Amino acid sequence: MSEPIVYGAGWCPDVRRSRALLDREGVEYRYVDVEADAEAEARVRSLQDGARRIPTIVFDDGTFLVEPTDEALSAHLAR
Repeated sequence: MSEPIVYGAGWCPDVRRSRALLDREGVEYRYVDVEADAEAEARVRSLQDGARRIPTIVFDDGTFLVEPTDEALSAHLAR
């Protein structure tokens, strides 16, 4: 499995929580700050029909999660 991409911002507690879960599970991922990268923000908005909710986590199979709970993220990783 390729590394998922975590789109987020450093100030967001949900982003910190999702990243902590990935770290605990030993999942390597790429983090992209949507506030520092206009292309990343545009990608997030395109996935969400114009919204910018974070974290948005994109997987190599094309699936993505928006503001996932720990349970939802864990379940997706277990697939």
